[in-house]
Amino acid sequence: MIVVVGSLNMDLVVRAPRLPRPGETLSGGPFATYPGGKGANQAVAAAMLGASVAMVGRVGDDAFGRELAAVLAGAGVDGAEVRPAPGMASGVALIAVEDGGQNMIVIAPGANAALDPAAVDAAAPLLRSCRALLLQLESPLPAVARAAQIARAAGATVILNPAPAPAGPLPAELLASVDYLVPNETEAAALLGGEAPAEPLVLARAVRERLGVPAALVTLGARGAVLADAAGAIVQPAFSVQAVDATAAGDAFIGGFAAALVAAEPPAAAMRWGCAAGALATTRPGAQASLPTRGALLALLGENRADPEPAGE
Repeated sequence: MIVVVGSLNMDLVVRAPRLPRPGETLSGGPFATYPGGKGANQAVAAAMLGASVAMVGRVGDDAFGRELAAVLAGAGVDGAEVRPAPGMASGVALIAVEDGGQNMIVIAPGANAALDPAAVDAAAPLLRSCRALLLQLESPLPAVARAAQIARAAGATVILNPAPAPAGPLPAELLASVDYLVPNETEAAALLGGEAPAEPLVLARAVRERLGVPAALVTLGARGAVLADAAGAIVQPAFSVQAVDATAAGDAFIGGFAAALVAAEPPAAAMRWGCAAGALATTRPGAQASLPTRGALLALLGENRADPEPAGE
């Protein structure tokens, strides 16, 4: 089983001909709400691919919270530990998107801020039962660190997606409990203090060595992903698709990677699952609405070899 400890947000999206300047009011276009939050996205992504998934998180005692919980249940995610936080609103992301695709995002964490170490301790039996734990940085850092500690002590594989990019160094006690650190290139540069190698293979190795984690898996968007671990390095090419919206593609990658790992696939095969899931997520708009089914992923894997390549020195 996969357990996700993380965030649940409702994305409030409005389109506009361009992004507003400070102090300016614009007339916008279509408005839509989409269930999101990196934690919930990753939970739904893994569940859609056939994994058994449970989530630990907090929502508000409001209409958004009830909808977010219902979407999890509809995707087959066990949400018994997704509890309402009394007196708090659900987390929301306010997103303005211009016609060219650029956006501006402000996140109000709301009830996500109520996920503290005590809440994680209350879910400890669930954490101790999982094979893989997925974590992100949209939840309070003390809760993330506590969850990693509990799961790692029980023998689970701990996967940390350091997003949003941290403003400073990650705590050593958190990194000591991480098996796979999975940043994108921007997040990897932030982890390295803003000065990072441009070559992805060198970047992945630098993250692994300087942060002291067993494996660094850097996602490269349309260029695939690269993994550096004790066995060496692997480059996974991207899958060719007609992309329309990259929202949640990174979360789909992590969900696919984790789903393959708990199915006893080796890391190289898990990277293929991750890249295929991420590619398919770009072919539809929205966050959780874009996440692929297991059937769609297996079809893409069958159609396109895109085998991982051992990286040279």
